[in-house]
Amino acid sequence: MLRRIAMILGVWLAGFGIAQAQETEVDSMISVPSKYLLLDRGLQFRITKSINSMYNFDFPAAERDFAVLAHQYPDHPLPEFLVALGYWWRIEVDVANEKYDATFVKYLDRAIAKAEVMLKEDQTNKEAAFFLAAGYGFQSRLYSERKSWTKAAFSGKNALKYMNLSRGEEEFNPELLLGDALFNYFSEWIPENYPLLRPVMALFPKGNKKLGLQQLEQVANNAFYTRVEAQYFLFRLYASEEKEPFKALQISDYLHNKFPNNPYFHRSYARHLYAVGRWSESVQQSTEILERIDLKMPGYESNSGRYAAFFIAQFNERTGNWAEAKKYYLKTLSFGEESESQESGYYLHSLLQLGKMATDEKNKPLAKKYFKEVKKYAKRKHPAHQEAREFIKKNKL
Repeated sequence: MLRRIAMILGVWLAGFGIAQAQETEVDSMISVPSKYLLLDRGLQFRITKSINSMYNFDFPAAERDFAVLAHQYPDHPLPEFLVALGYWWRIEVDVANEKYDATFVKYLDRAIAKAEVMLKEDQTNKEAAFFLAAGYGFQSRLYSERKSWTKAAFSGKNALKYMNLSRGEEEFNPELLLGDALFNYFSEWIPENYPLLRPVMALFPKGNKKLGLQQLEQVANNAFYTRVEAQYFLFRLYASEEKEPFKALQISDYLHNKFPNNPYFHRSYARHLYAVGRWSESVQQSTEILERIDLKMPGYESNSGRYAAFFIAQFNERTGNWAEAKKYYLKTLSFGEESESQESGYYLHSLLQLGKMATDEKNKPLAKKYFKEVKKYAKRKHPAHQEAREFIKKNKL
């Protein structure tokens, strides 16, 4: 139960991160003679390029600018938080890779410490509470990924506390609306999908998935700092939960074109093209992903390669090019082993298809090897495990 609660908190609260500084029409921006740095319109214009560089995986350029920001505002949590966000996106492209964890947490801790000082000096400081909610929220997300359930729950509890403290400042909308949107969506989605958690969710206010999606759309269209976080959650929800693949494609298309060197957005775009049947375009994007891996471009690694190779393999199988299909299914396995993703659907399906090809080629020992690998890595209730058992039985392997 603790594990599930920690994961829930991580999903809800990771959305409080500072996101892309989007170019916004002056007339639509907040005119605020405010004490809050986040609402400084001039600063927003100055850091737009820097934050966009970060989202485009040009971390050296972004961090040089963040260092200048830290010099200008040495006591404010914003610079450290922005650096931490850059490390979060390094983690996001392959969450199994832990090499950035310590640096990510270090910068979050610095941001949290500065926000705590601000809140101690002024207990009504909504901006300080905002950064505390964001910092602890991201920590909760990371710890839940690492299965550190106690740490995740502790950080999540703190994030919720500071989220409530950060409410009530009208100028922060729609930045804070992201948290409400995720809460509304998941507090209804979780009891539907995890009935055992219904007693726990009864302790929280009632959610509304439809309203949550509407709020996410509002943040995606109107927010300055939290815009990309909303877009990120939207395309994931539209693709996996809402069964709206064309909406997911529209958002990932925009994000890939806005940040063409972001590997997460790149592979998501390729995936959504594949999902809607635009296979030749998916192959084009997937081929580019593999080329960028060979060029060792920042963030392009085995996890993205697993996606790309699989889409190319599927296309070649559909068009009857068995040799190329086999080649790229084998590449999928290679990338999956490199990223230790043998339990992923793409890896398991590649094993199945290679086993079927070996059977067609009358190579029963090789076919048996592939199907045994499926049974080794897939849980017994997984469809791939069942299909492998049935194929072995049917073909007497």
